Amino acid sequence: MLGQDVARLSGGLALPRAELDVTDRRAVREAIEPGDLVFNCAAWTDVDGAEEHEDEATRVNGEGARHVAEAAGTVIYVSTDYVFDGGKGTPYVESDPTNPLSAYGRSKLAGERATAAANPRHFVVRSSWLFGTGGRNFVEVMLGLGPEVRVVDDQVGCPTFTGHLAQALVRLASTTDYGLHHMAASGACSWFEFAREIFARAGVDIRVGPCTTEEFPRPAARPAYSVMESERGHRLPHWQEGLAAYLGVRV
Repeated sequence: MLGQDVARLSGGLALPRAELDVTDRRAVREAIEPGDLVFNCAAWTDVDGAEEHEDEATRVNGEGARHVAEAAGTVIYVSTDYVFDGGKGTPYVESDPTNPLSAYGRSKLAGERATAAANPRHFVVRSSWLFGTGGRNFVEVMLGLGPEVRVVDDQVGCPTFTGHLAQALVRLASTTDYGLHHMAASGACSWFEFAREIFARAGVDIRVGPCTTEEFPRPAARPAYSVMESERGHRLPHWQEGLAAYLGVRV
């Protein structure tokens, strides 16, 4: 989802997984010129699957990130709110300590550190709860359910439209403001509140009720509160604006 939006907005060459495996160091060096600006949107994104396959997730999200950062002139690595444990209770900023609860979170944190160590001209950008065109996402999952669903109401975050994030990444790449950045949608909600808004805006008659994480167990632990803000001044549009934009372009 994000990679397609970045490629469209930047006018750059997009290399899908079938054309470039980031875990193959030699292939990465052959594909990337030393002066290239590279948006690294490649990732193992199966949060629950990473629990059983942490080594594989880390190869992509950690070692693969290092290969890309080593080869690039400037690199943007996209990370996640799941590097936090959710215990803070107020929005996380760039200077807050990390403590991932899941294998996926650990693999993305490894990618952050590998990127920063491999290339001084790096941007590490944490975002959260991504949804957009061109890929499976929470909005589409919800719209495919019914007539009645229950959705977790005790996990709170920032649903972020990839179209808005891609715009911010392209703008950031034109600067020299290297380092760690938080870029997530403004506002916050639970998954239940997000689902309720999806159904309302899409005009579909699906009854939605809240449930707890305990009632809907998953293999990977999620942070209960992973709302992010930025000490560096970044502010993306509100998540409701992102949802409206997505439903407007959805095909």
